[in-house]
Amino acid sequence: MTNDAADRGSGAMTDVLVIGAGLSGVAAVIALRRAGIEDVVVLEKSPHMGGTWRDNTYPGCGCDVPAMLYEYSFAPNAWDRCFASQAEILDYLRTTACAHGVDKLVHHGVEVLGARWDPDAHCWTLRTTAGTRTARVVIMATGSWHRPRYPDLPGLDDFQGPVFHSARWDHNTELAGRRVAVVGAGASTVQFLPEIQRTAAHIDVFQGTAQWVMPKPDYTLPKALHRFLARHPAARRALRGQHYWTQEAIGLVLRHPRLLASLETVARLHLRTSVPDPTLRRALTPGYRFGGRRIITSSTYYPALTRPNVRLHPTRAVAVEARHIVGADGTRVQADVVVLATGFHIGDPPFAHHLHGIDGTTLARTWAHDRRAYLGTSVSGYPNLFLLTGPNLLSGTTAVPTVVEAQLHYITAALGHLRASGHTALDVRPEAQEAHHTAVQEALQNTAYNAAGPSGYYFGLPGVNTFCWPWSTNQLVKRLHAFTPDTYTWSTVPWVPGQRHVEAQPSPLAN
Repeated sequence: MTNDAADRGSGAMTDVLVIGAGLSGVAAVIALRRAGIEDVVVLEKSPHMGGTWRDNTYPGCGCDVPAMLYEYSFAPNAWDRCFASQAEILDYLRTTACAHGVDKLVHHGVEVLGARWDPDAHCWTLRTTAGTRTARVVIMATGSWHRPRYPDLPGLDDFQGPVFHSARWDHNTELAGRRVAVVGAGASTVQFLPEIQRTAAHIDVFQGTAQWVMPKPDYTLPKALHRFLARHPAARRALRGQHYWTQEAIGLVLRHPRLLASLETVARLHLRTSVPDPTLRRALTPGYRFGGRRIITSSTYYPALTRPNVRLHPTRAVAVEARHIVGADGTRVQADVVVLATGFHIGDPPFAHHLHGIDGTTLARTWAHDRRAYLGTSVSGYPNLFLLTGPNLLSGTTAVPTVVEAQLHYITAALGHLRASGHTALDVRPEAQEAHHTAVQEALQNTAYNAAGPSGYYFGLPGVNTFCWPWSTNQLVKRLHAFTPDTYTWSTVPWVPGQRHVEAQPSPLAN
């Protein structure tokens, strides 16, 4: 939809406003319309939908979850490979969105600058680049891998050559025949290094922390197989189930660290068979237990590091001097191009600084010490606001579409209660949110997710794991499929601007 379309009706009240048109936002619109909620608007700041899979276009970009799990349950796809590429996932998202009419509801080029809860009218007022909007309900579908993290490297701004983040890959910069310095050795580097190694003259990789890397059982899914699976749905369910229970088995191990030796043995064997040089192997061997950071799978990364035009530096990059990158151990290398593969601000969503709740406090201030949300979906003090893939809902093994669909089942149930009861606002009780947060943090204490300590990948704030769900996927789905009205306070006000609302009261549906 054009910006002109976004401008039309910008002053009207919307029942549900979705922010973001990536995987979560597309799923939200489809779930809402299936629940009978037709008045839905999507605001997307980019000219195109796709979210993470639109923004990350680096060579070799793809999903580290089997493709049959990285799809909506209502839209099975004939994937090219066991693990889908970025381009194929993006095409799938856009094709699915168009098939369900989601594209007609997206207002592109509209960025949300701020949002504030109106306690008198029981609605959200949003400032956008296309004017002011009001909505009864807001669903945040902005994703966790959205804002690149740029390192603090003195002298980087003065580097005499191209510099770009892997999440904002500059396809106009030619890497063939040039010296490339890669800062960071996480999931993105693992994927793009084997691709750029083929043509670059030389690549220096600065590795701050060694990663556990498992072999990736990727393979082509021939068209004949898809024809067979289309004729035999039970066979497709069985194959998908095999992928699902493999992921769940890994999750079980991560929740019970005494079982970690099995996965660590596989990872060490993968390293030993891929890297003959013992010095390089030592540099690539993690100093923490498996699962303490994001699990990475690749069968091409280790071999790429052994190529004569690639050199690993097991040290952090700390400065840039003219055309040289300087490591913490004194390493100094010359480069023509610098690629920053330094991850994302997964624990600091930008919208939190501009979203004001009941008392005018921003979500960022509410989350100043740690990010808390009931079932990763509702935040006390922020009525009629729902988060998709919110705090402590993800893990290293559960596919995002599974989490999002479970959340949307919960959200549509909540909105169904809101509509049926005649109330106009619901707000999760602070004691329910606190009890859930305490249970999550206690359960995480004895898992591998906390093994790397407060500086680990999953710790958005010092000492607090704000990322991981500490139980099984089945438990997650079960919890999100059981909406309990008495977990919330409910209040009512006629939809008349300026009229005061009545005091919060328990929902009659709770009895």
